[in-house]
Amino acid sequence: MAEVQVQEKGAKGGKVRSKKNNPRVDMTPMVDLNFLLLMFFMFTSTFSKPNVMDLGLPAKPKKDTPKPPPTEIKLSNSISLLLGKDNKIFWHQQDNTSLTDQNLNETSYDREGIRKVIEQAKANAADKTKFTVIIKPTDDAVYKNFVDIIDEMAITKSEQYGVTDVKPWEKAIYEKKVGKSGTPAAPATK
Repeated sequence: MAEVQVQEKGAKGGKVRSKKNNPRVDMTPMVDLNFLLLMFFMFTSTFSKPNVMDLGLPAKPKKDTPKPPPTEIKLSNSISLLLGKDNKIFWHQQDNTSLTDQNLNETSYDREGIRKVIEQAKANAADKTKFTVIIKPTDDAVYKNFVDIIDEMAITKSEQYGVTDVKPWEKAIYEKKVGKSGTPAAPATK
């Protein structure tokens, strides 16, 4: 049992008085009340809800089922996004023979940047129901940029998108565009 300790004052001399009983205050109910209040506030407070991102992944194929043929996506119904370093994003709608560093376009992650590019590409698509965004993070990209581009897919209502590796021919053009050090490549002079 918890109690308040009261110090007795002793006198060396003087009158002898009758000894009074010291009042004892029992602190047990106070401790119980504190624990009850603590538990009440713990159970009634709102805990922060975890922020999760919905990412639909295909089911793992069974070993005995044949592998389906690779899906061909027409260039007129798609746009490829390359996530680079230093928060840079590049896009193109070219194949391996026509992609150059001049038509690998750079944009930003804001509403006037990539959002406008995706909406324009969707509007110009031959078949808007099959419009696909192909996201290709480079080795230099950061996770925040990947989350930002997935958020843009939700904002632009682009339901068909995929994440894949950068093709070797795209990587060569990307490195030529940004240079090995990450700064834009300077034009060659004689």
